[in-house]
Amino acid sequence: MTADEAESGWAEAELAESDVPRRVDVLIVGAGLSGIGAAVHLGMRCPRKSYAIVEAGGAIGGTWDLFRYPGIRSDSDMHTLGYMFKPWTEAKSIADGPAILKYIRETADEYDVRRRIHFHTEVVHADWSSESAEWIVTVRRRGKTAEIRCGFLYMNSGYYDYSQGYRPEFAGEDRFAGRIVHPQHWPEDLDHAGKRVAVIGSGATAVTLVPALAKKAAHVTMVQRSPSWIMSRPAEDRAANFLRRWLGAKLAYRLTRIKNVWGQRFLFRRARAEPEKIGAKLLDAARRKLGAGFDVETHLTPRYGPWEQRLCLVPDDDLFDALKAGNADMVTGEIATFTPDGLKMKDGTKVEADIVVTATGLNLKLLGGMTLSIDGEPARLNQTYPYKGVMFAGIPNLASTFGYSNASWTLKADIAAIYVCRLLNEMDRRGADIALPELPPAGEFEEAPLWDLSSGYFQRAAHIMPKGTNLPPWHQPHDYVEDRKELTKNPVDDGTMIFRAAGGGTI
Repeated sequence: MTADEAESGWAEAELAESDVPRRVDVLIVGAGLSGIGAAVHLGMRCPRKSYAIVEAGGAIGGTWDLFRYPGIRSDSDMHTLGYMFKPWTEAKSIADGPAILKYIRETADEYDVRRRIHFHTEVVHADWSSESAEWIVTVRRRGKTAEIRCGFLYMNSGYYDYSQGYRPEFAGEDRFAGRIVHPQHWPEDLDHAGKRVAVIGSGATAVTLVPALAKKAAHVTMVQRSPSWIMSRPAEDRAANFLRRWLGAKLAYRLTRIKNVWGQRFLFRRARAEPEKIGAKLLDAARRKLGAGFDVETHLTPRYGPWEQRLCLVPDDDLFDALKAGNADMVTGEIATFTPDGLKMKDGTKVEADIVVTATGLNLKLLGGMTLSIDGEPARLNQTYPYKGVMFAGIPNLASTFGYSNASWTLKADIAAIYVCRLLNEMDRRGADIALPELPPAGEFEEAPLWDLSSGYFQRAAHIMPKGTNLPPWHQPHDYVEDRKELTKNPVDDGTMIFRAAGGGTI
């Protein structure tokens, strides 16, 4: 029995023995990286609060359990993608999916979180009752619906649509004699050994897949409409491994985390302030690795500046090595049509393939796709503003984890969880049942994009996203150093958060 089978077996057994709770103080949605971390923080900082976790899938891990394509790995270092309270002790800082999944599940076991998870339980709708000051959450499991009441609803379901990735239609697909797959739903029976593979895409998934597939495939071609910025770095953090030998796991982890946070911050700020200079350095590094014969200008020079979209990480030059060895190549341009034996580009170039992988991106889905209402009236996130990047103006007792797009996801998840715990403790101290971020005053601010990135999945989802502003506390600095101070140090009672008793006035 594999670890995944054991996990699923445990989940099914647990479902057979226990039903979802009728009421908890805090309901956490999602048992992935964010949800497990949220539960640990809640247990440490609010030990008297009852909580449960509902998870639509059948196992712990979220993204790291669901995505199974070859080579899947982090595109952030694990000293910042890992939790602040649990050191990453593996040698590789750029870790593969199974190692990350093991880390998440170890965390759940170490902090006794597993027994509070209800698997195969999908959140469908949540209605806020002002009279009782609680959320009435409708969940679906095994084809039946049930209700869970909670004083605070804490969403940790990520922002990807796990049911379906972004998949544009291409002309002539029905003529292709081979197999077309999307990385988000990688078939277990797909054998690419000795096959010609075309990977459509230029983002993080594509640059991960190409070198992984090239190890067994006859040849892999990365077919991209336009390039992405790519940066190589060692898979192992030598400084971290050295420090761990001499200072122990906890102190070494803390120091490495600080080093990497400031390194990420410096690179991002430099890239946005001096895009030409940083871009030139990235291209020069690629030329040194690939040699004079590779057309860097065509295949590795994007139309946008570094960090206008997320930077693609290549550990230990694996993509460059595959290209240099001839096991993989790149074709840049627009696809005209599929053919029986591959693809034909608009410039006439032919790409022969037995398998086509559409690494064309992801779709975003907020709050796991559930709907919201307040006292029966629909509440839409695209009509409100994010409060400190954790809550939403005008929506009471609800928090949602949105990790960073320009740094490691868990950096934000950790400090968001700390803020939620501080808020819950402040509510208890005041005797308040309701915490409501006040709506910003009209006319006193300018609206601005929620994310200052041009990535396709952000652009496609702009219509469902909350509004952004240039006015604190509704603006988004996307800066861990600033956010950490705001969420973990600054007063919870900031003059914007309204505290109320159920059915009563402001406290």
